[in-house]
Amino acid sequence: MTPDTAPDATTPRLLVLRALGLGDLLAGVPALRGLRRAYPDHELVLAAPAELAPVAEATGAVDRLLPAAAPGRGVPRSLDWSGPSPEVAVDLHGNGTPSHRLLMGMRPLKLLAFAHPDMPEIDGPPWYAEEHERDRWCRLLQSYGIDADPADLHLPRPSTASPAPGAVVLHPGAGSPARCWPVERYAAVADGLRARGLRVVVTGGPDESDLVARLAKQAGLPDTDVFGGGLPFGRLSALVADAYAVISGDTGIAHLAAAHATRSVTLFGPVAPSRWGPPPGPRHRALWYGPEGDPHGRHPDPALLRITPDDVLGAVDELPGTRNSVRGTAR
Repeated sequence: MTPDTAPDATTPRLLVLRALGLGDLLAGVPALRGLRRAYPDHELVLAAPAELAPVAEATGAVDRLLPAAAPGRGVPRSLDWSGPSPEVAVDLHGNGTPSHRLLMGMRPLKLLAFAHPDMPEIDGPPWYAEEHERDRWCRLLQSYGIDADPADLHLPRPSTASPAPGAVVLHPGAGSPARCWPVERYAAVADGLRARGLRVVVTGGPDESDLVARLAKQAGLPDTDVFGGGLPFGRLSALVADAYAVISGDTGIAHLAAAHATRSVTLFGPVAPSRWGPPPGPRHRALWYGPEGDPHGRHPDPALLRITPDDVLGAVDELPGTRNSVRGTAR
């Protein structure tokens, strides 16, 4: 992926807006790859947060990242675009008029986006609120005659060495308090995993150092097994790719586990796994009791709180290849 430099005016460009987080970008990988195949001679420019540049590069679909972000998963007010208008613009950000109008303001020759009643000039397909995120964006492209496979989500194995190969990764944080399972329950899971002969490590994002420290203290983890403050993507990707399993809420690291086909147990609430869950298959377990609630709530969602440490440990025991962990066998 080339750095964000002045574009070559002779190369046609395709602009994709997905100015969201890690999990959102990973859920959009199948659509990005569909666009890459459909427009092999275009420069594919992804408008997304600057810190996701290594992730965009790992997809193999993006030529250049255009830094773009807004508070609270909002739509950026503008894009720092230079040179001729994009030949094609694609709204993978959402279904609201702000993202549609932002891209229309770039004056692309063609805009691919979902239909909206306030913008009849867009001829896209209807938006279905209950649709799975990977399926949604692939369907958008398919409606315009572009082949995209929701199962095309895997990332290549990282070249960086894992800081804790074979460990179970616990990630207690998430984008909102509603999706954060209590720390003391993660600590109970850590105790159960170590009783099964497994190494346990804990990770957290740049703003989650205190949360990670609380879990590490309650679980009695040594400093060598604590990765707070946000690992660089290369090390985080390697940690997940070589992990025994990943246990987390519905957040970016769960999507990274799916991208590396690493065994995972994901705790869902307040949003159902039918919309954001891992791909089907025995390597991934999605724990969900429902009902759906407020994804922006300021406290752990009641559906999430219905999940117990025993539920999580039972799910780990049911993952393929993990039953023998009690007897101390290797991965």
